[in-house]
Formats: sequence, structure tokens, C-alpha cells
Amino acid sequence: MINLKRFILSELIKWKESKYRKPLILKGARQIGKTYILKQFGEENYEDVAYFNFDHDEELYNLFENTKNPQRILEQLTFIHKKAIRPEKTLIIFDEIQECPNALNSLKYFQEEANEYHVVCAGSLLGLRLSHTSFPVGKVDFLDMYPMTFSEFLIADNCENLVDYMKSINNIEKIPDIFFNQLEEKLKAYFIIGGMPEAVQVWVNEKDVELVDNVQKNILRAYESDFSKHTQNNEANKISLVWNSIPSQLAKENKKFLYQTIKEGARAREYESALNWLNDADLVRKVYNVTKTDLPLVAYNDLSSFKIYMNDVGLLRNMANLDSRIVIEGDKLFEEFKGAFTENYILNMLSASLGKNPNYFTFDRHEIDFVIQYQNKVIPIEVKSSKSTNNASLTKYNEKYNNDLSIRFSMNNLNKDDKIINIPLFMVEYMKKFLV
Repeated sequence: MINLKRFILSELIKWKESKYRKPLILKGARQIGKTYILKQFGEENYEDVAYFNFDHDEELYNLFENTKNPQRILEQLTFIHKKAIRPEKTLIIFDEIQECPNALNSLKYFQEEANEYHVVCAGSLLGLRLSHTSFPVGKVDFLDMYPMTFSEFLIADNCENLVDYMKSINNIEKIPDIFFNQLEEKLKAYFIIGGMPEAVQVWVNEKDVELVDNVQKNILRAYESDFSKHTQNNEANKISLVWNSIPSQLAKENKKFLYQTIKEGARAREYESALNWLNDADLVRKVYNVTKTDLPLVAYNDLSSFKIYMNDVGLLRNMANLDSRIVIEGDKLFEEFKGAFTENYILNMLSASLGKNPNYFTFDRHEIDFVIQYQNKVIPIEVKSSKSTNNASLTKYNEKYNNDLSIRFSMNNLNKDDKIINIPLFMVEYMKKFLV
């Protein structure tokens, strides 16, 4: 069993050390490693870990129903844990906390009356619960977790030297072939494997794509089972239809989400709640068009115009039934989808490194794949799946809006061409160092 090194550990340590610390809710999709990372964090940074799972232990429910007093709750938890739970020395983990609304509500009282105790919570469908529960605003800290990034994948695959190399690059200059070629090959592997920890684990241990495929299929089945487990039959069917339409949505030339793609005659009012369910469950990423590229970007979201991407590029490959050889070797049949596939990867990396989804922008029959707000700048981003440098949209944007900095992600080497910085696809996570 390899030890999966996740960068979110440093965020958890910051939380532990903060004098403004509140009970923490770790949000993220099912099977991305939330429980694993919280236990690892506890074992490495506390004298003891008190772990409670609301999905497995029914007696926990009664405990939170009978009292809201943190000290009484702690007394009862001590009996279950069979060890003293000590302030600052014991990490308390509430797993699958969405199953117990009273436990969620108790976090308010932990913050107000017992904040010396360190409490962290996780749950596979926590976003759904929070979207339907009155929750004490300002009484908890939130941290979003994502599937493993490309750099985390490299570390797991015993290639930390490549990560160290990328971290060491501070100037826009050509990356030597000895590093570039290795990173390009590893990126092709990541496109196949993706960032779900179990899939990465199987790949690192076995180097067997068929076994990885099986893991991904099981994850997709688990997601599908959640649709029916947590909703009514009619709604579950709608969620499933939206979910299964994603490869088709991305295959369209402009990739804009269209309800008609779900099924003929489908309307927004019928399927909007199903789409929101997937978004709240962190299974999809919703990227809004903006009407203007002014600050703040969020003020110009066009809520009726958006694209939907998968939470993981490896799961997208599996759902689209793409054979690994097609991804590695290339194939004319794959060319049309390759752009969408690469965009999904870029979106995954941007979301993880920025902590939020980017936007996109259309103007004068041109489209900018992504726009991000970074510090006091709006930065347009173009995505190329190959070494193509055709960037008419980006050039037109720079001319029209007198823009002085833009990004092109492609398989070209690191360089700057007039106002456009070309960053290799494998370096998305390190984009910020070139934006100063």
C-alpha cells in the first residue's frame, strides 16, 4: 500500500495552527480520499484520533438527538472511543456527517462552547445536505477537496523528481527534452488513470490499465447508486440521464450545455434540479459564460449559459468508453473529442489550484476557453490538445480588449510569444508563478 501524498495536508495543518480555527467541514465527491486524508492528518499531527462514522454506527444518532451540549456529547463520545478525548491533543473526525443533521447542527455549539476541541467532518454527499439544511453561517470552516492532481499522481508514481523540477522553474525558458519528454509521457498516463486515489493506487502497484478500468467502472456505478439511494425514482432517472449525457455535451463543437442533448424535447424546468444535484454532489463542474471580462468576474455570470465538465478526466475517459491506446497513440476518430477531453483536464487542474471554477467568454463569434480572475487581472486562457499554435480567438481578444497577458496551454514548450505565454499542459498547477 503506497502512501498517497496529498497537498491538502498543508491546508489542514494551517487550519490546526490558526488561532481563528473553527470546526472544519471537508467537502468533495465520493471516493476522492477524504476519510483517508483526515485519518493521515490526525495520525501525523495529534496524539490520538477519535473517529466516528454516522453511516456505520446508529447509536451516534441518539447521542446528538438527546442533547446539544458539547460537553455532554464529548462525555458520550469518550465512552464510544474508550479513551479520553482531550482538547488540542485528540482529533475528532465525524465521517458521513450528512447522515445526521443534528450532528451538523452541533458544530455551532462546538464552536461557541468548546472550540478548544479540534473537530473535522467529511461526507460523500455533504454538499447536498448543506444545500438543504439551515446551517449556522460563520460557525464552521470549509475546505474543498478534489481528485488527485497531476503532480500528486507523479509523486504517487515515484516521480517526485519531476514535481521538484517543475517547482524549480521560475523563468519562461525552454524545458530540456529530458524533462519535457518524461512529463509528456506521464501526462498521457494521467489522462487514462485520472486522479481517483483507488485508480492511482492500482496503477502504481500493478501498471495494469484493465484493473484501472474496473476501478473506474465501480466508482461510476457507486455514483449511479447514489442517485437512487438519495432521491425519489423519478428524480434519480433524471439525474442519470443528465449524468450520462456529459460526453455528448462535451462532444459538441461549442460544448455549451443543452437540455435537448439529454433527450429530445427536454426542458430546463424538468432537468435543472437534477443538474443541481450533480453539482452539489461535486460530481460535475459548472463553468458559466460571462457577459463581460471585467472585475469581479462573478458579477457577469450568465446563469443561462454554461458548460458541464466531469470531476475527473479518468472517469470521463471511462464513461466515454475510450480505449487507453486511443488516448496514448492518437486516432482520427478521437480527434474531435480530444479538445473536450483536454479542456476537462485543464478545468480539473484549474479548479484544484485556484480553489474555484473558472469561466468562459464569447465575443464576435470567438470563444475564449477559460477566463480566470487572478489578483487584479482577468486572464484569458486558450486550450490546445496538441502543438498547434493557431490562436485566432486569443489574438482577437488581446487586440479588442487591449489585453497584455494571456495563457495558452498546449504541448508546446514553455515560451512567451508577444502577449501570450505558452505553458505545457503538464504545468497547469504552476501557472501562477508566470502571472506576476
